[in-house]
Order: sequence, then C-alpha cells, then structure tokens
Amino acid sequence: MAEVIAQEKQGGKQKKKLIRVDMTPMVDLGFLLITFFMFTTNFTKPNVMDLGLPAKDPENKIIDKVIGDKNQVTFILGKDNRVFYHQSNATDLNISNLKETDFSGIKVSKIISEAYKNAPKPENFTVIIKPTDEANYKNFVDMLDNLAIAKKERYGVTDIKPWETKVYKELTQ
Repeated sequence: MAEVIAQEKQGGKQKKKLIRVDMTPMVDLGFLLITFFMFTTNFTKPNVMDLGLPAKDPENKIIDKVIGDKNQVTFILGKDNRVFYHQSNATDLNISNLKETDFSGIKVSKIISEAYKNAPKPENFTVIIKPTDEANYKNFVDMLDNLAIAKKERYGVTDIKPWETKVYKELTQ
C-alpha cells in the first residue's frame, strides 16, 4: 500500500498531522486504462501490393514454353525515371530497337495494348519488367500500375541480361 505523508502548518507552531492516501486503486486504474487502449486501438496495416503469382504445379513438372519475341514486350527501368522497351532477342537488339518512353499519361499502357494486339498468340502474351540497379522503387510500382490499367495479368520480373545491358549503356551515355 502506497502512502503520501504531508505536514500541516498552523500559526506559529507546527502541528504534525499525517495524511495517508492509498495509491493502490490509482495503480489498478492505470493498468486498466493501458489495457483498454491497447485492445481498442487500430494498428496501421502495412500497404502491400497484390502480386498475381502462378499456381504451383502439383507434379513439379517444368514446362518449357518459349514465349517468342512478338508475344512479349520487355520494359527496362533505368535511372532518372527513364523507361525503355523492346520486342527483340539477343541477336536483333540494337540502339534503334530499344525505344524510350515515360510514365506520363498512359503511354506505357498503350504500348502494352499495341504489343498485345500484334501478338501472334495473345494467350501467351507476357510483359517482362527488368529494373536496372539505377532504377528506383517508384518506377517499378508505376510499371505495375500500368499493367493493371492495361488489364494484363501475365508478367514477369527478372534481371536485365548482359546483351540488354550493353545496348542500354550505349543508349544512355
């Protein structure tokens, strides 16, 4: 039991009068209030992005499907908010094939839609996103937003290949 002792002065002489205050109920009330606010508080939920991942194969078979150059469009996310795209393979890619666009308006969504329309097998059409080391996270999120605008659920994220890096560096220098 907690106590508070106070002295009282009266006139010229001191008369000691003990005052006892029991602090136990106050401590109990404090713990009840802390517990109440802990249970009734809304904790902030982290903002997460929903990624459409492929279903797992129950037999663990690896199916080797070649998408093809015209059934895909590859976006390379570079530094300074620069975005490049192509529909070429390692032998065909050069500076003239690697085109640049930006995220202003819905240009990226239009590029995806045009590539989808020109694809020989639209059911296999895939968007490939390749961020470079200089790219920032905002550009990646913008790219995923553009995929949602274009209503394309088939996409992949991978590292930029050495043959693409070579052409990318030639173009950005």
